[in-house]
Amino acid sequence: MKFENLLAEVGGFGKYQISIIALLVIPRVTLPFNFLLNNFIAAIPSHHCDISPLDADGILGNLTREERLTVSIPAQEDGTFASCQMFSHPQFHLLTNYSNSTELPVVECQNGWEYDTSMVKSALATEFELVCDRKGLNNATATIFFVGVMVGAAIFGWLSDRYGRKRMLMVSYLITITFGVASAFSQSFIMFAIMRFFTGIGLTGISIISIVLCVEWADIAHRTIAGVIISCDWSISTMMLPGIAYLVNNWRPLIITVTAPLILAVLTWRWIPESARWLIANGRLEEAHFYLSKCASANKRQHNLRDIKPETLASVIIAEDKSGRNYSYLDLVRTSKMRKLALLTGITWFGVAFTYYGISLNITGFGLNLYLTQFIYGAIELPSKLVAYLCLDKLGRRYSQVGTMVTTGVCIGITVLIPRDLWLPRTVISVLGKGFSEASFTCVFLYTTELYPTVLRQNGLGYSSFVGRVGVSLAPLVSLLDEVWLPLPQVLFCAVAISAGFLTLLLSETHNVRLPETIEDVEKTR
Repeated sequence: MKFENLLAEVGGFGKYQISIIALLVIPRVTLPFNFLLNNFIAAIPSHHCDISPLDADGILGNLTREERLTVSIPAQEDGTFASCQMFSHPQFHLLTNYSNSTELPVVECQNGWEYDTSMVKSALATEFELVCDRKGLNNATATIFFVGVMVGAAIFGWLSDRYGRKRMLMVSYLITITFGVASAFSQSFIMFAIMRFFTGIGLTGISIISIVLCVEWADIAHRTIAGVIISCDWSISTMMLPGIAYLVNNWRPLIITVTAPLILAVLTWRWIPESARWLIANGRLEEAHFYLSKCASANKRQHNLRDIKPETLASVIIAEDKSGRNYSYLDLVRTSKMRKLALLTGITWFGVAFTYYGISLNITGFGLNLYLTQFIYGAIELPSKLVAYLCLDKLGRRYSQVGTMVTTGVCIGITVLIPRDLWLPRTVISVLGKGFSEASFTCVFLYTTELYPTVLRQNGLGYSSFVGRVGVSLAPLVSLLDEVWLPLPQVLFCAVAISAGFLTLLLSETHNVRLPETIEDVEKTR
C-alpha cells in the first residue's frame, strides 16, 4: 500500500488539514516580518553633519536653521545638503553671494550627524551611526541575518529528518524567541549582528518544517491548494509589516513586536501533529496510527481505518526504509538522478531567492515613501498567488516555475531601460516583477517538496533552501554595486532570473504524480 492511498482513506484534505494550516500560520507570520525587517530598521534617514563644532563661539546664533546649514554644509548638484561633508569653517559669504560650494574647502563630519526623525524615529543607522563610510554595514546586517538563515536551512533540514518535524519545530520557536528578543537589547553593532545571525537560524526551521508538514498531510489532489494557502500568510504579513513599522517606528520595540506571535505559537504547538509519512518511514508505527486515527476522526472517516492496525502500516514503506537507516545530505549525490536533481533544484532556488530579495530589499527610488512601497509590494503578492495556483494546475509545476522566473527577469530588464525620472512606469513594472517573483517562490516550495522522496524530503528542501539563502545573502551586497554603475544590480538580477528559469526546464514534471517515498522511486521512471 502506498501512503497516498492510506491518506485518501482517512481524508486527504479536510478539517484536520485545515486545522494544521491554521496552527502553522501563527508562527509563519513572523517570517516576512523578520525577513523584510531590514527595510525599516536599516532605513537611512536624511542626515547631515553635526555643525555644532562650527558654532563653538556662538557665531551662528543669530541665523535661521536654513542659514546655519547653508554656511556650514556644501550643497550637492540637486540642491540638497551633503550628508557626509561640512565646511572647515563657516562660509558666511554664501548667504549673500551664492556660488558653487563644491569648490570650497570641506572636511569629513567631525562630531557625528544630525538625522531627520520625521519618518523613522530610531533605526540602526541612527543608533550605531551606520552612515557615510559605514553605510555598507546597513546592508551587511541583512547579509549576516540571511547567512544565519542559510546555515539554519542545512541544520534543520538534517535535524527534522533525523528527529522529526514537530520536535524540531519547537526548537526553532525557542531559538527565534531567545535571539530575537536579545537582538532588541543589543548594545553594539557586533552584538546585534550576532543575535540576528542566530535569529535567522531559528526562523529557517519554522519556514521549511511548516511547509513540509503542510504538504505531507495533503493528498495528491490538494497538494497545490494546501501549498498556496499556507503561503498566503506571507503575503498578508508583508502587507501588515509597513503598518506595524509605521506605528512602532523605533527599531528595538519593533523587533520585539514582530517576534511576539511566537509566544502564541509555543502555546499551540502541542496540537500540531507529527508527519505520519515521517513516522512510518522511521518505523514508529504506533505514533503514525495515532495521528492517522485523529485525522480520520476529524474528517469523519473513522470507518475507513477500522481494518488498518499499527503493524499493517509497515507495508506502506518498502524494505529499504524499514531497516532503520538514517539518511544524510550525502544521499543527495550518491546516485545519478539524485545528483542531477540536487544540482538543478539548487540553481532554481538560487535564482528565485536572489531575484526575490533583490527586488524586496530595494523599496526606495520610486517616488513613494518606504511604507507605501512596502504595502504595494505586499498587496501584489495575493493576486500573484492566484496566478501561481492557476498555472500550477493548468500548466504544471515545471512550466509555471520557468514562466514566472523568466517573466520576473524581463520585468527587471525593462526597469533598467526606463529613465529614473519616470517613476510611475518604473514603479508599475517593478511591482509586476515583484508579483511574478512571489509567484515563482510559491511554485518552488511546492515543486521542491514533490521532487524529493519522503526519506530525503526535508534534507532536499533544507539543501535547496541553503543554496537559495546564498542568493539571499548576496542580494543586499549586490545592491551596493550601484556605486560602480547605477543599473548594474538590476542587470545581474535580470540575468540570473532568466538563466536559472531556463535551466529549470531540465527538471521533471510532478503534477498529479504520486510523491516519491524512496530514492529508488526517483531513480526509476515515475
